[in-house]
Amino acid sequence: MKYDKLVRDLIPDVIKATGKNCDYEIASKEEHLELLVKKLDEEVGEFKVDNSLEELADIMEVLFGLADNLGYSEEDLLQKRQQKKSERGGFKEGIVLKEVK
Repeated sequence: MKYDKLVRDLIPDVIKATGKNCDYEIASKEEHLELLVKKLDEEVGEFKVDNSLEELADIMEVLFGLADNLGYSEEDLLQKRQQKKSERGGFKEGIVLKEVK
């Protein structure tokens, strides 16, 4: 079966452990960025279908991959999140802005 898509780092090992073989390649930094963006769309689409914690975790892992590709650490991303949350809040209360006069 053909896939030609970005997968988690241990997937080739998981496949081999089932007794199957797989072909894969390592993407260039530029390709990797494009594939991560495509993967983000895929994972968000999957979350929209089933709203599961598993899909949220997949989205987070893709975000960490994007941060790394752009030269940031997971900690950098989490710190930026906290900074923005401190300055502007989060999204827990469900505030819907209707108009500014």
